[in-house]
Amino acid sequence: MSEKNESTDREIVVSRIFAAPRELVWAAWTDPKQVVRWWGPRGFTTTIEKMDVRPGGEWKHIMRGPDGAEYPNESVFTEVVKPERIRFSQGGAKRGEAHVSFEATWTFEALGDRTRLTVRMVFPTAAARERVVRDYGALEGAIQTMDRLGELIAAPPA
Repeated sequence: MSEKNESTDREIVVSRIFAAPRELVWAAWTDPKQVVRWWGPRGFTTTIEKMDVRPGGEWKHIMRGPDGAEYPNESVFTEVVKPERIRFSQGGAKRGEAHVSFEATWTFEALGDRTRLTVRMVFPTAAARERVVRDYGALEGAIQTMDRLGELIAAPPA
């Protein structure tokens, strides 16, 4: 897996190349049974309450940290172009803390039998981006999430 991690004052960008065809990577991202196996940083688990991957569809899930803290998330898919791109508005927060929101775009670029997957998270302000990096470890969390996806894709089918 190669990687590219960028950021600007309002963005976080993380990219990986997976040794798998785009359709396989797309399926791992859009199938709730697979998503719960890799979504979130190491040590986190994810429970999906609803995942309707279509424009206007909702995605509600709860991430649980190793310390038991819960992070409810609610998203609305704004664009789904199979198997090229997924866009959604995401919001959530650790229970009891101020709400966080951003726009996410995941692009799936076919590279023969490999796929470049890039996530771009755009925050409303530089301060909002800084808060999620500082308080939630968002940049490292995005990197670890991509790592976990790569591990799922590399594992033989169960």
